[in-house]
Amino acid sequence: MNTGVKYDEFEDVLVDEDVTTGERSQIVVYNDDYNTFDWVIKCFMEVCDHTNEQAEQLSILVHFKGKASVKTGTLTFLKPMKDALVERGLSAVIESLVED
Repeated sequence: MNTGVKYDEFEDVLVDEDVTTGERSQIVVYNDDYNTFDWVIKCFMEVCDHTNEQAEQLSILVHFKGKASVKTGTLTFLKPMKDALVERGLSAVIESLVED
């Protein structure tokens, strides 16, 4: 993400989980050089229904770690969200979670 701000410290964020049955999956968003922090935060709030704080922390994780899981749930729950993030220019995919 494009920014002049440096963050020395940040913490992982708890992400809401869908409680329906079915295979667990996650939306993973990857860092890019095009989208600003403000835009990514807005997308996370509007599409994933995150609070401002959650969205901000997730955008920091994406920037510094290169990617972050931004939402978990079933594939049918996540697909419209992933599609909306991609339509807004974010690099997002759905990955299956392996449960023990």
